Amino acid sequence: MQTNRKFARLLLPLLCAVLLLGSVARPARAIDSVTARLRPDYAIVIDGSRRIFYNAAGQQVHPISYNGTTYLPVRAIGELMGKNVDWKESTKTVTLSGARTAAATAGTPDANARSQDVSAELRDDFTVIVDGSARTFADANGKTVYPLLYQGSTYLPIRAIGELMGKTVSWDGKTNTVTLSGSTVTDADTFSDENTPGAAPGENGILSMEDAKARALAHAGLSAGEVTFTKEKLDRDDGRQEYELEFHAGAQEYEYDIDARTGAVLSHEMKSTGPQSSSGGAITLDRAREIALARVPGATADNVKKLKLDRDDGKQIYEVEIIYAEMEYELEIDASNGKILEFSSESIYD
Repeated sequence: MQTNRKFARLLLPLLCAVLLLGSVARPARAIDSVTARLRPDYAIVIDGSRRIFYNAAGQQVHPISYNGTTYLPVRAIGELMGKNVDWKESTKTVTLSGARTAAATAGTPDANARSQDVSAELRDDFTVIVDGSARTFADANGKTVYPLLYQGSTYLPIRAIGELMGKTVSWDGKTNTVTLSGSTVTDADTFSDENTPGAAPGENGILSMEDAKARALAHAGLSAGEVTFTKEKLDRDDGRQEYELEFHAGAQEYEYDIDARTGAVLSHEMKSTGPQSSSGGAITLDRAREIALARVPGATADNVKKLKLDRDDGKQIYEVEIIYAEMEYELEIDASNGKILEFSSESIYD
């Protein structure tokens, strides 16, 4: 009995030490309120194009800096990567996967934003899954960094985003510019982006309409001055964004489908239409675009998702679709005089 008491007296300090060490080594709290810095003065340049980010409501979201690291919103990065971003509240899990099906978010730039301290949450209870694999992230020194939560948006460190996109991240302190650049893949037999027009993606990670038109013209062996475009539309087919283009050159009609992300020619067709005027109508495609944009103040050419010369009851009309500020606008314009024949609008969420 006395031996057991002696053993207990010896064991008690050891147990205390184990408990003390356990309390010191416990993991960080799941939710940690921190003071971060909102940085609208930071420029984010990806493959040569400056990017502006919006949340699901169309409000501009800005980079955040915390503890020497710059963070960007995950949902906006999902748009650039062409992946769907899902949030599961029950498990606090952000998932980036599949081919993105949601339309790119349109919004209005926040001209009044200023650099300021903000309250954010450091969330080591968040799980980030990319294409089925859980990911953890570290800074340049190998220290683990966790997602930030600010005003309902999840942010990841830009170095981690660079890893996900396969790009090199650099910082220019003189101009407050973060640059992500470089090809995602370097081991391949051929690289279709080399020595072709419009190789760099534009807003939301896709080629601009002008880049897509340049790809089609290069493939057809024509110049912009030789053709008249009668259809310009950004559409989605089997989960892939693509540009649908139609143009005329003399008595030839061309139809092209261009991959909106890679610029690859997905399909093309050429057929003879017989004698035809160079414009197909009294007003040009560019003039029809100007008329439509004047009807939707604030919208730009990038917001025009469809522009097509068609025929209705023997009359040539331009069909125009504009998506701007969470609204979808549809117009029909008389090709002979530029008069707006029909105009409608509805929320993109209806």
